[in-house]
Amino acid sequence: MPMFERMLWRVCRGNVFVRQSEVQQPLEDPVTGEEVFKTVFIIFFQGEQLKTKVKKICEGCRTTMYPCPESAQERKEMGQGVEGRLADLRTVLNQTTDHRHRVLAAAAKHLRTWFIKVKKMKAIYHTLNMLNLDVTNKCLIAECWIPTVDMGSIRAALRKGTERAGSSVEPIINQMHTHMMPPTFHRTNKFTIGFQNLIDSYGIATYREVNPALYTTTTFPFLFAVMFGDAGHAMIMLLFSGWMVLRERQLIASKMSGEIWNIFFSGRYILLLMSLFSIYTGIIYNDIFSKSFNIFGSSWHIGDNANATEANLQAWGELTLDPYYRDLYSGKPYPVGFDPIWQIAVNKIAFQNSYKMKISIIIGVFHMIFGIMVSLANHLFFRRYWNIVCEFIPQMVFLVSLFGYLCFMVFFKWVSFGCGEEFDAQHNSDCAPSVLIYFINMVLLKKDEPPGDCDAFMYNGQFIVQLILLVIALLCVPILLIPKPFIARYQYYQRMRRQAVSQQLLETQGAGTSVPVHEEEFEFSEVFIEQAIHTIEFVLGCVSHTASYLRLWALSLAHGQLSEVLWNMVMKIGLQQGSTVGCVMLYVIFSFWAVLTVSILVLMEGLSAFLHTLRLHWVEFQSKFYKGEGYAFAPLTFKHIINGDDEETG
Repeated sequence: MPMFERMLWRVCRGNVFVRQSEVQQPLEDPVTGEEVFKTVFIIFFQGEQLKTKVKKICEGCRTTMYPCPESAQERKEMGQGVEGRLADLRTVLNQTTDHRHRVLAAAAKHLRTWFIKVKKMKAIYHTLNMLNLDVTNKCLIAECWIPTVDMGSIRAALRKGTERAGSSVEPIINQMHTHMMPPTFHRTNKFTIGFQNLIDSYGIATYREVNPALYTTTTFPFLFAVMFGDAGHAMIMLLFSGWMVLRERQLIASKMSGEIWNIFFSGRYILLLMSLFSIYTGIIYNDIFSKSFNIFGSSWHIGDNANATEANLQAWGELTLDPYYRDLYSGKPYPVGFDPIWQIAVNKIAFQNSYKMKISIIIGVFHMIFGIMVSLANHLFFRRYWNIVCEFIPQMVFLVSLFGYLCFMVFFKWVSFGCGEEFDAQHNSDCAPSVLIYFINMVLLKKDEPPGDCDAFMYNGQFIVQLILLVIALLCVPILLIPKPFIARYQYYQRMRRQAVSQQLLETQGAGTSVPVHEEEFEFSEVFIEQAIHTIEFVLGCVSHTASYLRLWALSLAHGQLSEVLWNMVMKIGLQQGSTVGCVMLYVIFSFWAVLTVSILVLMEGLSAFLHTLRLHWVEFQSKFYKGEGYAFAPLTFKHIINGDDEETG
């Protein structure tokens, strides 16, 4: 505006009179839609010559010019006319806004339906684009995979569609023979879909291969519970998962979004089973928020006084519990789980570590044996009978001869050594051997001198038995390595010979030539190297996988110690307050303890135990039988198009 005024002043030599006023509210540019600030001005001048100059300056500065009547009456009438037109425009705008609102409100009721219809149409046309036209260009030909059990329902659906469309051409379904590997399709429901997703994340099962998701529904929450063995923390998880399960319909209808929430909700049944199993192991460990419950009465006492006083409790806290002392131990174990007195014993960690370590090894060995047993089902189904002889049997014998015997020694030690009158001097608890040392000596063919009058072995003939088992395990290695490549080469030559004979027979009969089945050339060296890798992987894997199950003991120990430290350093301080202020502080301390318990011990420790359990299934368990080299069946379905129906499966 200052530039505009200076230009008028200089060009017109000061013979114009300008008045201007800024519009306070920004106006919307009708072209760009941006908000701009405008200035209203009026120019007084005399003569046509000045009028021409003023118009050129206004046009050069991109101003909008309006006519201004000379008389006041005309200007008043013109202003009234403008006000009337503005009022009419406001009325039209208001009516248009109301009409638009009504139209959009009516459309909003059908918007989701329209979206679903559009998505369905896009999915249908996308599928139709993959079909081929026949020679008459009147029919469509589709080559697709169909579940065998659904063949009848698919034929009925096609007939129903033909009747509704009024078509006179009946659909034809022919089963084709192909050498392509079919896709893998597992029927699931809202309970099993979470476990199936865990397996599919590792790899889609090869067609007709044993699906480990069925066994995972039990083994996964159990192994998790071994590491997350606290009934109190499991109750928190149970309340959350139970709430999601009981209100799943309302939660699905609410369409709650968020990646973390979707992960929790899709695995609600996994969380439910993990919490129930953890409550069981928490009862076995007698561990509830790092505390123990004395329900049945402890089997330990001091002297003849079985009722614990505060002084006795302090004395117990400084006492190492040993069943050898008959005046302390009644001889009758606690009915269910750990005796609560272990909670305040000095050797609590040593006792629980020994127990949980052995239990972890036993669970791991049985888990791996079960994995090898599942591989037998694959060999029988695919008729790979040579694999039973050259793979299943030597693997099972090798694992049982070494690590199965290790589990046997653990049970034998528990049964044969003790501190009661029924145990002699050689089987007293003081002579209880170290199973780990015995196992190492078995592999190294060594024999350690026992202390005192103890026997060198746990039973008569133990050295001979261990030597035989070691020799058997070593003999299994060449059986795993050598025969299978030669058998594979023999089978390859047999197939080539049969194809050659069939080709000659067809040529002799004049039936023409057949298209041979494409098969890669057999490379004996590659097959032998691959078999050597598998053999080394299995032999070394038995050792590393067995040691890997010690994570069950390690995480259980870490979870228990963290829970106990959090109780002693936070909650115990509030419980020791005796004044009125201390009662108020207890509420604050309890809130702080509850937040730390949920965030660290439930969420973080729960996530850690979940990931370790997942690794045990993917690596230690599934590697024994699961190939995971297939691809998923992807049918034309509207289940996932409709938002909220993702939980349903066909």
